[in-house]
Amino acid sequence: MPRPVITDCEGTRLTVEEKALFREAPPFGFILFARNCQTPDQVRALTDEMKEVLGREDIPILIDQEGGRVIRLNPEHWRHPPAPSVFSSLYERDPDTAVEALSINTLLIAADLAEIGVNINCFPLLDLLFDGAHDIIGDRSFGRDPAKVIALGLAACEGLIAGGVLPVIKHIPGHGRAAVDSHVALPVVEASLEDLRNLDFVPFQALSGMSCAMTAHVTYTAIDPDHPATLSPRLIRQIIRKEIGFTGVLFSDDISMKALSGSPAQNAKAALRAGCDLVLHCNGSLEERRDVLTSLYDFNVTNESWIRDMLSRRRRPWDLDRDRLSRWLDNALSGLTTNSE
Repeated sequence: MPRPVITDCEGTRLTVEEKALFREAPPFGFILFARNCQTPDQVRALTDEMKEVLGREDIPILIDQEGGRVIRLNPEHWRHPPAPSVFSSLYERDPDTAVEALSINTLLIAADLAEIGVNINCFPLLDLLFDGAHDIIGDRSFGRDPAKVIALGLAACEGLIAGGVLPVIKHIPGHGRAAVDSHVALPVVEASLEDLRNLDFVPFQALSGMSCAMTAHVTYTAIDPDHPATLSPRLIRQIIRKEIGFTGVLFSDDISMKALSGSPAQNAKAALRAGCDLVLHCNGSLEERRDVLTSLYDFNVTNESWIRDMLSRRRRPWDLDRDRLSRWLDNALSGLTTNSE
């Protein structure tokens, strides 16, 4: 029985020790990082190995291929997509062209991913920009205006879906106000519930029908002052599921990030008990991965058949004239640069 964990591996191929662990205590799927992605043929061989070791073709294989400063595919072999803020800038000048350009951009990303066996992209961010916030979001955001973030977020999702890759909206219910980077410390947001409802939650509500979302390692004092969203039953059940209305697969953000104070195994259990469907465990040692996977022997994957059905219903991508689309996109974005709005 697979554990409700999305895990990673150390290098460009699975080691003998990793294969043994994943057969003994199988994760539900995998996530790739830059260290795993050298060339198209190599990544395809790696994702084939991942499927073989779990004995299934329909496993989730995730990546963070956002564009700008967050990419995992080696730009020597793959197109380097622009930062999301570039499309935000274009939207200010020409909203219709910005939406079309972003759809084409993510369609091209999906084409790259589908060829190498990746079926889920942890993108787009629906986090708003706020003055005084940490720049961990920064140019990864589509801007300050919820209406603009909704339009661009939807375009990003539609391009990925058209290319046969499922998007993950993140970081629900909103990471934009965080004054610290959740990779290194726990952000505490003291905004009122009314302010959160009027701004932060709005893009997630508009895209609540998407298949996948990722939680924020952020504490919202107006909702649950004692737990970050990832570990808060109150926030997941009352806000994410009920008020925002998200009904898809809820991934935790990486349970090894410093925003969470427990061990990865402790954090994994707490996230699942709070209401996450699957937990991400990234950048751990082999023994840490073993600890997480074996500690969850009695946790079944929530809605396992539904998750697999969701993967099986991905659209089959069609042949694209990538050169023509890339030229059109380059022309549409000509003269634009990354900025913070």
